[in-house]
Amino acid sequence: MDEPNPTPEALSPDVAVSALAAPPELEIPVAPPPEPSAPSRTSKLEAISEMVICSSIPTQLAIGWTLRLAGWSPVDERGQLQLGFVAALSLADTVALVGLMVLLLRSHDERPSALWLGRRPVVREALAGVLHVPMVFLIAALLLLAMRALTPQLHNVDINPFETLAGSSLTDAVLLMLVAIVAGGLREELQRAFLLDRFSRHLGPPWAGVLLLSVAFGLGHLLQGRDAAIATGAMGAFWAVVYLRRGSSIAPVVSHALFNTIEVLQIATLAR
Repeated sequence: MDEPNPTPEALSPDVAVSALAAPPELEIPVAPPPEPSAPSRTSKLEAISEMVICSSIPTQLAIGWTLRLAGWSPVDERGQLQLGFVAALSLADTVALVGLMVLLLRSHDERPSALWLGRRPVVREALAGVLHVPMVFLIAALLLLAMRALTPQLHNVDINPFETLAGSSLTDAVLLMLVAIVAGGLREELQRAFLLDRFSRHLGPPWAGVLLLSVAFGLGHLLQGRDAAIATGAMGAFWAVVYLRRGSSIAPVVSHALFNTIEVLQIATLAR
């Protein structure tokens, strides 16, 4: 008669443990993550359309047309810009443009705070913006002085039309300062970050976006003169580089707003 097979109790402890141990887990091969694909033609067209929509041209044309329909002329009887019209246009465009950018960001499941605030401490970024103000003035002063000395023909506007907006009253100066801070410092820097983000994601390298947007930024100030447009474009390039390096709009907003504020205070002081 055959002997019965030994039970686990009859086995040695080591053999019993081996017999009762769970079988080894099978290693399942994991496929490597796919390579990031190049932007499709659809994404490029979508990025271009969003950049055009948020360029301020469509919104300002629509708001300006609405204000004119309401009987509000951009210039007075002397042909000078009216502060009320400029303030209404600029502030309304700020609200419309920021709203559009937030809407477009959320439509792509993107957070506006990630684009504009980044991950750096807010107070530290604000202090960096304050420290950047002398650099911005240095850029503007050196360029303007060089152009006046080497290419004086670029100085084609004797009196900056925006200098007349400060008027002779404190109320006008305060209103112009509000426009300079909100529509200049805040709107333009949030807009710059949005356009740079769209360009660098879908259209080309960041440096090309900085160049393109800075040229456009300067052209938007041609009313102040060709030399002023070039200097403004250079300042725009500086703020764009600051944003790309820091990943936050806080420092550019603060330095731009302070620069504009000092400029308005200087104009208002000289006007008196």
